[in-house]
Amino acid sequence: MPDTKINTVSRRQILLGGGALLGSTLIPGAGFISDALGGEIARPEYLIRAGFNENPWGPSRVALQAIADSTKFTNQYGVNRGALIAMMAELNDVPPDHICISSGSGEILRTAGMLANMDNGSVVCADPTYHDLIRYAERAGAEIIRVPVDPETMHVDLNAIHKAIRRDTRCVYLANPNNPIPSIIEKNALRDFTLDVARDRMVFIDEAYFEFVDNPDYESMMDLVREGHNNIVVARTASKIHGLAGMRIGFGFAHPEVTTRINEAKTGAINVLGLEAALASYQDSSFQEFTLRKNKESLAIVETMLDELGVRYVKSNANFSFMQTGVDVTPLGEAFRAENIMVGRPFPPKNDWLRVSMAKPHEMRYFVQIYRKLLER
Repeated sequence: MPDTKINTVSRRQILLGGGALLGSTLIPGAGFISDALGGEIARPEYLIRAGFNENPWGPSRVALQAIADSTKFTNQYGVNRGALIAMMAELNDVPPDHICISSGSGEILRTAGMLANMDNGSVVCADPTYHDLIRYAERAGAEIIRVPVDPETMHVDLNAIHKAIRRDTRCVYLANPNNPIPSIIEKNALRDFTLDVARDRMVFIDEAYFEFVDNPDYESMMDLVREGHNNIVVARTASKIHGLAGMRIGFGFAHPEVTTRINEAKTGAINVLGLEAALASYQDSSFQEFTLRKNKESLAIVETMLDELGVRYVKSNANFSFMQTGVDVTPLGEAFRAENIMVGRPFPPKNDWLRVSMAKPHEMRYFVQIYRKLLER
């Protein structure tokens, strides 16, 4: 079943070009405006952060307490990773030597990008997708082969990616769910693809948003790491559902030969506050359940509005939405910011598609008001 909602009504795209949108609809409005939900919501006095896929509720109270309790150790060098590695090994049913901890999953991505370029090879990825590994490998001299997502479904096209792999390809990067498009890769197809491609090169699977997925067609590729396959890296992060983006704690799961190479190549350092916060948060299942519940509530608010307006969007498997506005999102983002809402940056070549992170439900109701104000015509 496709995860895109297709607009069959010729609406504002016909009426609004980039120039038309730069007219009165982009002039910041008054503090109170009409809302289709039946009321009026005041313009907040703070900036709603709907641009970085952050957890608006986190860190959890237990994580905050762990941070407070560990401040007395900030005068000491060295961080004991043992307890966190042991817990992650138990949670994911993998041996401890299959795990490396980094300063955010971005460090794992960048290190993998560097390793993939050691023989001056190429890296294949979907387009658009998350950029850390791609940018780092490109800056190091690797050739990046970008494979457009399927234009109809907006999903990662594994067949096209497979065809794009060359003899010099050292790494295939897949974000699952993808970002900025919150689509998933069907589990059986991904497993077969990974096992086939990993025989000759690294397959890096970024699972930063896997906790948010509630879809029977999805499956983590952690079992491939569990089975001992080489050349497969699964990345996870404490930044998203755990609300620890500022603490910079990420994880790489792979065969010990690969984790050893990653650990030897890393240049970042883990801080004691982040480590203790992650150790506490991963044990706080009630906070994770709360976050998932509220995320679904916020998504329902946004997707209901998109359905009502006939806007094409990708059904979300993460904590953000991706919608086709029909206009350039650069001036549109400026208009939202004038109303105290930060939305996602442009993601070329999808320049009329807008990524919106899920803030708290009442904030997303305000977002719906402003979206209607700026774009409903």
